[in-house]
Amino acid sequence: MTSGAKPLTGPIEAVPGTAATGIPASAGRRRRPFALALADYEAAARRRLPRPVFGYIAGAAETNAALDDNRQALREYGFVPRVLVGVGARKTATPMFGRDYAAPFGIAPMGLSALAAYRGDIALAAAARAARVPMIMSASSLIRMEDVIPHNPEAWFQAYLPGEPDRIVALIDRIAAAGFGTLVVTVDTVISGNRENITRTGFSTPLRPSLRLALDGLARPRWTAGTFLRTLARHGMPHFENSHAARGAPILSASVLRDFGNRDHLCWDHLRLVRDRWRGRLVVKGIMAAADARTARDLGADGVILSNHGGRQLDATVSPLRTLPAVVQALGGTIPVMIDSGFRRGTDVLKAMALGAAFVFVGRPFLYAASLGGRAEVERAITILKDEVGRNMGLLGVNALSELGPDRLHRIPSGPNS
Repeated sequence: MTSGAKPLTGPIEAVPGTAATGIPASAGRRRRPFALALADYEAAARRRLPRPVFGYIAGAAETNAALDDNRQALREYGFVPRVLVGVGARKTATPMFGRDYAAPFGIAPMGLSALAAYRGDIALAAAARAARVPMIMSASSLIRMEDVIPHNPEAWFQAYLPGEPDRIVALIDRIAAAGFGTLVVTVDTVISGNRENITRTGFSTPLRPSLRLALDGLARPRWTAGTFLRTLARHGMPHFENSHAARGAPILSASVLRDFGNRDHLCWDHLRLVRDRWRGRLVVKGIMAAADARTARDLGADGVILSNHGGRQLDATVSPLRTLPAVVQALGGTIPVMIDSGFRRGTDVLKAMALGAAFVFVGRPFLYAASLGGRAEVERAITILKDEVGRNMGLLGVNALSELGPDRLHRIPSGPNS
């Protein structure tokens, strides 16, 4: 699949076939959209991707308690719709940092996107630009940031801070020189989480050549030919290109180690260094506590993203949805409070907005879509979620997202006796 591939489809009703769908006219069937909801992409990606690659994307820490709570917290809120209020003028457009985006959600940063999808970071960036939603490029990416930003000059860049001040400065200067206007500093990874579930699938960084890895690739020939071998032929062995100012380790190696460096000493002084050096917008990602959100704001952050890293860091961390109201109250509207981790439906997005979120970021489903159909399928996935938001606004009885508030939600008790 190329980054401009047509959206995936599946047969549904009898009409003449076309070459574009891959079905001969004699089949007499038109093909319907492959995915009707973001959840449809995960099952299809599991079939397409090698087990270690899918495991890396889907996996979380230890017992998956944090991962599971991201969905559980959303289930604990129900809607209180209003009726006969006239919803013909509803709009999903949402302002953020002086720009009107087409929807209140964007694409979260996801590492190794180009391992899951051919030129994955470019596919995600280009799709976001076409759909007019924000996209955050990951530091753990395999395509140079300088090669991605021409496809979306409005993209944001997410960085993990190196452990030494001179390396922090060098990385910030490179991001600025590349042309990014918004820097997202992730602060919840000074120590790597225990992602044992990912390790059990055979995944490592870098990947280690082995018979098991070869067999996994042979079992998924479409990915092997269309993504991995195609990348090798056209662009050479992928490397971690953006974790530091200089190029990092290759993605496949028997002996090279990825340079994570010692980062457990990082503190707020290092964020102060970032703020002093970075002239653009600064967003701090990985905040969970109201006190940390206030500190980030006081040090000059222009926004925060509440996140438990999709359940991939400290297991048993609560869903950021649970701390969202307290953080919103603590910041008092001084800077926008954004959120990610576990959002899959338009109803999920609206629940977060009703609790005070300024924006929602969605990760895994968009990468699954890219792995299946490149840029075109990511655009379709964005449309699916945007249409859900607009439809559910009408059903809820609002024309503007600013009309949402806690009064539109009802807390549903959880537990075995609820």
